[in-house]
Amino acid sequence: MNFEKPLAERMRPQSLDTFVGQKHLVGSGKVLDLMIQHKKAHSMIFWGPPGVGKTTLAKIIAQALDMPFYTLSAVDSGVKEVRAVIEKARQIGHALLFIDEIHRFSKSQQDSLLGAVEQGIITLIGATTENPSFEVISALLSRCQVYVLQALTEEDLRLLVNRALTEDVWLQRRNIVVKEWEALLGLSGGDARRLMNLLELVVNAIPEGQTEITNASVTSVVQQKSALYDKNGEQHYDIISAFIKSIRGSDPNAAVYYLARMIEGGEKPEFIARRMVILASEDIGNANPNALLMATTTFQAVQMIGWPESRIILSQCAVYLACSVKSNASYMAIGKAEAFVKQTGDLPVPMHLRNAPTHLMRKIGYGNNYQYAHDFPGNFVFQEFLPEEISGTKFYEPGNNQSESRMREYLKYCWKEKYGY
Repeated sequence: MNFEKPLAERMRPQSLDTFVGQKHLVGSGKVLDLMIQHKKAHSMIFWGPPGVGKTTLAKIIAQALDMPFYTLSAVDSGVKEVRAVIEKARQIGHALLFIDEIHRFSKSQQDSLLGAVEQGIITLIGATTENPSFEVISALLSRCQVYVLQALTEEDLRLLVNRALTEDVWLQRRNIVVKEWEALLGLSGGDARRLMNLLELVVNAIPEGQTEITNASVTSVVQQKSALYDKNGEQHYDIISAFIKSIRGSDPNAAVYYLARMIEGGEKPEFIARRMVILASEDIGNANPNALLMATTTFQAVQMIGWPESRIILSQCAVYLACSVKSNASYMAIGKAEAFVKQTGDLPVPMHLRNAPTHLMRKIGYGNNYQYAHDFPGNFVFQEFLPEEISGTKFYEPGNNQSESRMREYLKYCWKEKYGY
């Protein structure tokens, strides 16, 4: 055994029988198991987080099917390297090409694969941590089956560690045992490669004569775990989505948790604040008009204060919004109105509401019979504001909260006969 190789490489599975995780793909009778049994490969894209077996599966498939295997990384390969592999595959008849981080290929680079995939010169396996619907061109995507790989479970991670401790010669000699699992598993982030690298690092740091891995021994080696958060990747969208939905769901604890995830990941505070401004109107609205003021002030404040103090302001705002009464009535109203406009087109504005800046416009009736509300008792006069064709159409329905209940009462006083408030 070559001990110069990292533990992660030494423990890389060589067959589906020893592969850990992804049972929905590699389990008995599942799609990849059947593909290997039938000795017939097809082009595919593995989509999942780092360290869940994308590269390993590609190598297992190539080995099991006894196919010439070429691998490229989109980070340091281009059209020239792709064409060179295609030409080699053409000369030998057929080959399997694995492209790691295929989402980093440009459109022209992805285009260069189409002909060879279509003609069967290469069977393509791409690996990506990003949603292929957005990052892989549709022509290539239509020629590949997309398989979603999931983060490894705690059970999977424990199995990997125990297998390494019992099967790796170097670890056997150390007689290492895991006494406490929380730090080791937690810091791995569901990533098998990171787990093996961390295990190797911790064991190397354990003094001779000691054999136990504890939470303290792990955290002493790894002082701080960098959050799994890519500001330009899917984690960016997943976590901001969870943050917004936690506030909408009135859970301040979840809100500050996801806020902390974004802070640790280096997200721009202005981005977080901007999303809270949108939420304040969309999800709280007139149920608590101060929410929009709070969010807008937060956005201005984080620009003035800067990092790291602005995280306190973001937290205050997130908690306030999460604890606020909710209403999406205004959001729903504009959505209904927009849909109605698309359906009915450009209906004429009633003449009495039209602006009449010129004599000619006044002469032909612009502004005639407009009644100025402030000239009437209660500052209200019953008159038509909608186009005649859609008179009586109701878009806004006040929410069931104290603030909008008062608005409902006022609207009932004004418009009960027309809108039925």
